[in-house]
Amino acid sequence: MPLPAFTPRILSGIQPSGGLTLGNYLGAVSRFVEMQESGQYETLYCMVDLHAITVWQDPANLRHNTRELAAFYLAAGIDPAKSALFAQSHVPEHAQLGWVLNCVARMGWMGRMTQWKDKAGKNSENASLGLFAYPALMAADILIYHATHVPVGEDQKQHLELTRDIAAKFNNDYGVEFFPITEPVIEGTATRVMSLRDGSKKMSKSDPSDMARINMSDDADTIAKKIRKAKTDPEPLPETVEGLEGRAEARNLVNIYAALAGVGPENVIAEFGGQQFGAFKPRLAELAVEEIAPITGEMHRLMADEAELDRILAQGAAHARGIAAPILEDTFRIVGMLPRQ
Repeated sequence: MPLPAFTPRILSGIQPSGGLTLGNYLGAVSRFVEMQESGQYETLYCMVDLHAITVWQDPANLRHNTRELAAFYLAAGIDPAKSALFAQSHVPEHAQLGWVLNCVARMGWMGRMTQWKDKAGKNSENASLGLFAYPALMAADILIYHATHVPVGEDQKQHLELTRDIAAKFNNDYGVEFFPITEPVIEGTATRVMSLRDGSKKMSKSDPSDMARINMSDDADTIAKKIRKAKTDPEPLPETVEGLEGRAEARNLVNIYAALAGVGPENVIAEFGGQQFGAFKPRLAELAVEEIAPITGEMHRLMADEAELDRILAQGAAHARGIAAPILEDTFRIVGMLPRQ
């Protein structure tokens, strides 16, 4: 089989497990929009609902959360005329390639995944097989499109390294150069948005304190209150970016401001360096409200028309399958499940 010419292509997804936060926006979806608009890549974005069910989901909630996440993508700027937007489960080639890659991946590789250890903990005997094996499905999500680049946060970098290992092993096992060795894209000032209560922890919907995060559903007063009460230290903002070293909460707020404003942290320090947080936080709150409120409003509008959301997702799935189906067919030919052409 001839060496394929890989189209520059981006694939990424978010689990539809509810509770969308500012971290989802700044750490993921705003970057997805930038990549869509860059013109450098073909872009595909999905709701990874197959990954969501590695732990039990209430079916009604899963349906709602999948549509809500789709509305979030669209409200934040994903354009279905420019990017394929779809639910992972609506493209069966993901699961079909996932099985092939289950047979390529090694148990030892899966057992070393940090997130498996964190999520299963001491209760691994009762964790689902899907939770253990899902990094192979994540590899399939990427490789079913021959995606050349994947935007990832630092916490997902290990899984992308596994994807590269699986692709390399498949190519080596079958003597082909079929799957690309996908490159991670880890960029941006707020690729990992941290908790407003503890700058050493990632902002998370699962944090017991709602004050630790900004939800995409929060109103203007709530956003302002959370930023006003965000944990800081008693020192003023430093005069240089280097001065943020060892000041996790200060760095987090500066990074959030920079990401919302579309500038670098050095620009924020140039404007606010030497000022107390009492002066900085109101400006940050104003900026956050200005950025988030229109997205929240558009999400509500989109959620009021579920039929239109479903139509957009069906259109995106059809587009995605147009790419995935020939790649799966070629995979089956390589493995020996279809005759060679």
